[in-house]
Amino acid sequence: MVVLSNPGLDQISLLGSPKVIACSPCVPVIDLSKPDAAASVVEACEEFGFLKVTDHGIPVELMQRLEAEAVKFFSLSTVEKERSGPPDPFGYGNRKIGANGDVGWLEYLLFAVASKPLSYTFMDFLREPAACSFSSALKEYLAAVRTLASKVLELMAEGLDIEPRDVISGLVMDENSDGIFRLNHYPPCPVLRGYNYGLTGFGEHTDPQVISVLRSNNSTGLQISLKDGSWVSVPPDEESFFINVGDSLQVLTNGRFRSVKHRVVASGWESRVSMIYFFGPPLAEKIAPLPQLMGEGEHSLYKEFTWDEYKKAAYKSRLADNRLGLFEKREVTDDQRL
Repeated sequence: MVVLSNPGLDQISLLGSPKVIACSPCVPVIDLSKPDAAASVVEACEEFGFLKVTDHGIPVELMQRLEAEAVKFFSLSTVEKERSGPPDPFGYGNRKIGANGDVGWLEYLLFAVASKPLSYTFMDFLREPAACSFSSALKEYLAAVRTLASKVLELMAEGLDIEPRDVISGLVMDENSDGIFRLNHYPPCPVLRGYNYGLTGFGEHTDPQVISVLRSNNSTGLQISLKDGSWVSVPPDEESFFINVGDSLQVLTNGRFRSVKHRVVASGWESRVSMIYFFGPPLAEKIAPLPQLMGEGEHSLYKEFTWDEYKKAAYKSRLADNRLGLFEKREVTDDQRL
């Protein structure tokens, strides 16, 4: 890894593309209409913590409408966009990710999402009459993705053979659930043209929530880390959704599901637009392995904590930090007992 010397790029890291494997077969693709969808979802969560879902029931036209509205916003002048920022933590942001020194080649809108009634953070640009179409597309999209997330989580419960079927989905569909929606724009970086490097768009990290549901345009850039630590490039598909297992779901399954480490690499040529809905439980919810999944004599790998405690710890950390490490139980050896 090297760092660009161009001061305008704020010391954003460069990543050498030769180390990344283009690996379509590495990404599980699951047709939600198939009878074996539940088992396939569980298998993907255990092996990768990541999957692509098709036949999801959300019209492509709705995805494209919101993408067009996002592009329209990100095409505004910097002055106009910054009226809806800086993010604290919600609002418009540019390059700076969080409050602990992480930066990336992107700009974004970050919304808090309330469940009942479905609502989101109000921002300055939404006051404009022209923003009515943005608001309409956003609200319709959020409602559709909530339905999809609930279906995927219930398929997980079915595949794990646990009852009730809404034991996981109920955590994030609760009226007090803690949702976040992010619109990211990774502009092309002309300085990189002619070089075999990509620029860090969003640094490597896991998502702290239960799951996140991602959709992007047809630009490359998303990469996931496999169990052996190698990085693979995820082929884009603007008609499908990608599901990330988050840290909280890893704990709920006592490590059976894997929270996937992922990142986005920006290029010199393509503009990438992505939309991610993060599904978190209510702040007071205790995060611990589901009793239905614990075998006889099996112990939790994690200390019990609330979502509020974990969320605060995540906000204090850097992107690449192992956040769950703070909450893992350490085995006591015989030497330590003496």
